[in-house]
Amino acid sequence: MALDAKNINEQTVWQDLTEGLQIHEAATSKLFRTGEWRTDTPVWIEEKCRQCLLCVPYCPDSCICVKQGKRGEFDLEHCKGCGICVKACPFRAIEMKGKEEV
Repeated sequence: MALDAKNINEQTVWQDLTEGLQIHEAATSKLFRTGEWRTDTPVWIEEKCRQCLLCVPYCPDSCICVKQGKRGEFDLEHCKGCGICVKACPFRAIEMKGKEEV
């Protein structure tokens, strides 16, 4: 039985919900341009970066580009602005900026 948003209420049991939001592997947002959801934008400060790459595995959307063992700019078409990379960077080489600051 397919349900639409009008038919879903507090009495609907989870077994009656249609399938959706399936995550089959990490970083599936590459299939969608989700960057427009972002309210804050990560800014990479290259001078402070020591290329430790600790930020890379923490990014849930694989938005930190790495080529030839060195990190580059963010893939802002897919970054949702969660800020996890900021907390992962021990050198404070990433800052979050609001839309008006970028």
